Amino acid sequence: MSAETDLWTVLVILGLTAITVLTRSLFFLSSRPWQLPGWMQRGLQYAPIAALAAVIVPELVMTQGEFIHSWQDARLFAALAGTAWFLGHKAQRQAVLGTIVVGMLVYLPLHLVWSW
Repeated sequence: MSAETDLWTVLVILGLTAITVLTRSLFFLSSRPWQLPGWMQRGLQYAPIAALAAVIVPELVMTQGEFIHSWQDARLFAALAGTAWFLGHKAQRQAVLGTIVVGMLVYLPLHLVWSW
């Protein structure tokens, strides 16, 4: 590795740091308060569920970069059981914890005992 490569790496890291600090601090540099437009506030309400779906859905339908080819996959049944639990108990305070517990109670026997 040459000194030129090391210098280039340091310059790239410093440049990316400067860009990150600048873009994240723009909201604090203004002396007057500002609000997001209504359409943007409504759109941001869907950001957490979209991010969660982007992480979970590929894990449910793919194995090692390929779509699953069989319905005998413990993840599918665990996801269905967890979803059913959540939809049936979403008014209660422990719906999320129950979703995790029910999903794992379905997943573990299918995966460990029947090797799905």
